[in-house]
Amino acid sequence: MIKAFFIVVAVGIAGLLLYAASKPDTFTVQRSTSIKAPADQVHSLINDLHQFNTWNPYNQKDPNVKGFYSGPVSGPGARYGFEGNKDVGKGSIQITNSTPSQVAMKLDIIEPFEGHNLVDFTLRPQGDTTEVTWAMHGPAPFMFKLVGIFMNMDQMIGRDFEIGLSSLKAKAEKTP
Repeated sequence: MIKAFFIVVAVGIAGLLLYAASKPDTFTVQRSTSIKAPADQVHSLINDLHQFNTWNPYNQKDPNVKGFYSGPVSGPGARYGFEGNKDVGKGSIQITNSTPSQVAMKLDIIEPFEGHNLVDFTLRPQGDTTEVTWAMHGPAPFMFKLVGIFMNMDQMIGRDFEIGLSSLKAKAEKTP
């Protein structure tokens, strides 16, 4: 009876591991919002990491986050290193490309889990509003896939993106 129990548990664990292994090797999370502000105004709140961190939800999760800026003030090469609580982690984000319609960044997380992802902000002017899409994509290592079976990572990260876009919207629409 005990032997049968352990066999069933082993088969269940093996099935779970195989299911996780069958998940895609990459992930993408994205959210969009419409902001009643010109694209160049919204762009300046993303392209300058000092401004970015006034609405970035991850920077808001730890009032004691230690951060440092390096490189140019804005645009490609602008970099922000951070170290905070478990909700923020430790790592850096750097702008790799910037045009009036897009800001691309590289996000390197060291803790609590190592990750190297690409972040894209796309801005599409639509009359007196700007459609902003915040997307993140990168590799999905096995542990990410395994955790993803029990936790909806798109929903968790997406919720943060929604909060951030809401803060960006409030800030951009308030700015004259």
